[in-house]
Amino acid sequence: MHFSYLRHPIAALRPRLLGRSPCARTLQTRLASNAVVKIPSEPSTGYLKPTYDLSSSPTTRTASTLALGEQYLLPIYARPPIVLSHGRGCWVAGIAVNALGHADPGVAEVLHTQASTLLHSSNVYHNEWTPKLAELLVAATASEGGLGFPTGSTPTTQVRVFFANSGTEANEGALKIARKVGKDRWAASTGNKPDDPACSKTKIVCFENAFHGRSMGALSVTPTEKYQAPFRPLIPGVDVGKVNDFERLQDLITDETCAVIIEPVQGEGGVAAADEQWLMALRERCNETGAVLIYDEIQCGLFRTGTMWAHSTLPVGCHPDIITMAKPLANGYPIGAVLLRDTIASTMTAGTHGTTFGGSPMACAMGHYVLSRLSAPSFIAHISDVSKYLNTRLELLPKWFPDILQTDVRGRGLIRALGFKNEKHPGRVVELARERGVFLLTAGNDAVRLVPPLTVNEEEIELAMDVLEGSLGALQN
Repeated sequence: MHFSYLRHPIAALRPRLLGRSPCARTLQTRLASNAVVKIPSEPSTGYLKPTYDLSSSPTTRTASTLALGEQYLLPIYARPPIVLSHGRGCWVAGIAVNALGHADPGVAEVLHTQASTLLHSSNVYHNEWTPKLAELLVAATASEGGLGFPTGSTPTTQVRVFFANSGTEANEGALKIARKVGKDRWAASTGNKPDDPACSKTKIVCFENAFHGRSMGALSVTPTEKYQAPFRPLIPGVDVGKVNDFERLQDLITDETCAVIIEPVQGEGGVAAADEQWLMALRERCNETGAVLIYDEIQCGLFRTGTMWAHSTLPVGCHPDIITMAKPLANGYPIGAVLLRDTIASTMTAGTHGTTFGGSPMACAMGHYVLSRLSAPSFIAHISDVSKYLNTRLELLPKWFPDILQTDVRGRGLIRALGFKNEKHPGRVVELARERGVFLLTAGNDAVRLVPPLTVNEEEIELAMDVLEGSLGALQN
């Protein structure tokens, strides 16, 4: 869920942003902050008709940009004929990346200051910001819970961090580490050497509807036909399970499994959450077989669900060995990271892995600033407040549009989705909302996803929900 402005960033939007819902009757609800917001008693009819004509001829500047892209860019994205030039706060699009929104003054200041001192330095040398961000990640994880830390823990040195440039690279690094751990554990149990070709502990387990990236390793554990088919053969030895399927765990994860990778809340796969008891069983099975458990929290982590990690408040008995992250960590500046227990990290020594750009001074200075903001108690309280309001509004929609929507609203915090009964409808609703000034995303085969900046406020949620209600109304009519 993001907002678009296709003309002047202030003049075009302010009348609609400040306008109230045209509902005839409203109910009031009080948030934890004591702010009172209005809950409509019927769907908005203010956006049954589009507010933008996206079929009109583009300006000369836009047409020129589109033509250049068509001529020179690899045509791998199916994009509408819109050119984004600037943004502010929640206004303009992203996919769970711009946690602090666009044109944030603090972000801009960090970019300016760090670019004026040290932009990039080789990992042959130390820089100031890489260890500082690593320390903050460990401290925030201990405080908020995750990776074996109960909520409210004191940070220890028993956690390590590796910095990369993207979520895909973070997952590749995690899989590579888990493979090496598997070889070490096989060698310890057999008395052979870890690099013995006879080593059988090399298999990887992933799950249906997962999305872990597009490089060959990450793609191999992204078992979606449209992504994998053009690039087979992929990495062998990958077994695919089904989230929340207890019965198959015993046969799925064996002594030959070195790694199990899962998103606690699947993003691209439809915003489906793994059951707590199933994650407990998954963790237990990994313990029994010596498999490394990886939680891909690239989309659902870093306060997207309202807590540091999607698993932060879950029992320690279902915590992973490794967490991967990326999207919001530097608010759009490229970065990825692997957070891992020291018992896993001990297998990695100098030369076993590396990166040219990962852990750069600029990326880590940005990450430190962003995470410092996100982990502040007042900001966490803000996320709780706006999440409660968003949830209240979303839960009305299946009641108002029962012929279109599935009963349950998916996800939690600020990663939410609506399931549709007709798989053709999510894409159509995304188009309808775009014509009314709100950018939505599809997820999986049957859902529309909402992942706004974490700075979103109640007024902006109200506008987005009014537009979504109008879009659903237009679809229904």
